[in-house]
Amino acid sequence: MLLARRKLKIETERLTLRTPQHSDFRAWTALRVKSRDYLSPWEPAWAPDHLSRKSFTNRVYWAQRSVSQGSALPLFLIRREDEALVGAITLDNIRRGPAQAGTLGYWSGEPFARQGYMREAIHAVVHHAFTRLDLSRIEAACLPENVASRGLLERTGFKYEGVAQSYLQINGRWRTHVLYASLRSDRRGKTEVG
Repeated sequence: MLLARRKLKIETERLTLRTPQHSDFRAWTALRVKSRDYLSPWEPAWAPDHLSRKSFTNRVYWAQRSVSQGSALPLFLIRREDEALVGAITLDNIRRGPAQAGTLGYWSGEPFARQGYMREAIHAVVHHAFTRLDLSRIEAACLPENVASRGLLERTGFKYEGVAQSYLQINGRWRTHVLYASLRSDRRGKTEVG
């Protein structure tokens, strides 16, 4: 199973989800720069070397190690029609044993937002996690005011579970997040939170 993960590709209707490659550096940097103002309210502050080739190279090596060790599944979203980098999704903090769980995080570049790409990616990664990785629970968190991300999680089958105070540093401040989860055998019904 570990060897199969190393060259992992997940296909959706319009996307190929695959691990980052060194050749993605220019596309990734361009998309991050173009989307900086769009992403910064929702992400941790970027390190001074965030956009450097060295930092990206470290990201690629981390992705390869994480996949081979089974600790994370960091994937780039590549639009098949033109090979454009759309964004990224990561199933991280994969816990085995009695937990069988992981944490989902994602971002899309501003030019590709609200076109259904991340919905496709989330459905595919959750399906892969439940059927191929044998996980039982996928967790996700977002800022309470991130209406788009909350709606996306709810439309992809995640259920609201609560609030975590000072959960992550976002844009330089400790921020409270709302917590969601998708369960392999979910009988909880729909949850709606205002």
